[in-house]
Amino acid sequence: MHKHCLALPALLLLVSAQPALAASTVDLSVKGQVTPTACTPLLSSGGMIDYGKISQHDLNLDKGTRLPIKQLQVRIGCNAPARFALRMRDNRNGSATVNSEIYYGLGFDNSGNRIGLYSMTFDPRKTLVDSTSLIYGTESTTGGLAWRTANLNTIEIGANSYLGFTETKDSVAGPSAIQVLISTVKVEAVINARQNLDLSTDTPLDGSATLEVLYL
Repeated sequence: MHKHCLALPALLLLVSAQPALAASTVDLSVKGQVTPTACTPLLSSGGMIDYGKISQHDLNLDKGTRLPIKQLQVRIGCNAPARFALRMRDNRNGSATVNSEIYYGLGFDNSGNRIGLYSMTFDPRKTLVDSTSLIYGTESTTGGLAWRTANLNTIEIGANSYLGFTETKDSVAGPSAIQVLISTVKVEAVINARQNLDLSTDTPLDGSATLEVLYL
């Protein structure tokens, strides 16, 4: 009887004295969700902004030259009401003359100089959602984890931030479920100072970006 009582602590001491062994395997989980919801973005004029030919003599020598403001209509149509946000990816990444997620590049000249930049701004006052004429803009810089208080301020669409719309003023809950969104957006472009460019030959403005719909 006493032998068994003494043997148990000895066994526990032996087990606790064994060195810890690292596991030789680790599990990987792949998760997600396939949704029947589908939203299609469309841009007026085929998404083309054309400034035509610009004489180098019309460019400022030592500072950027702002080009005339252009407007496009953005339409997002879904097969059912859906919560989504918008983001834009720069296909000429690294060519914008200002390093910011709201500025997109116009490409490079023949000497590798950055030609300029452009931005695209949404205005809630010029945005219609389904049957609602008054809509509020909201934005997330945390991948949708937290949202800015919804208001009527204009929002420049970014490459990293999420942009959305809601019917509820001052809401921090993120975008509402929307089936059709129509917005008139403003596109502003700035060409680099003439002294920073190689204008010995024709220099095409070569901006390109992709508007993305992110399902929430």
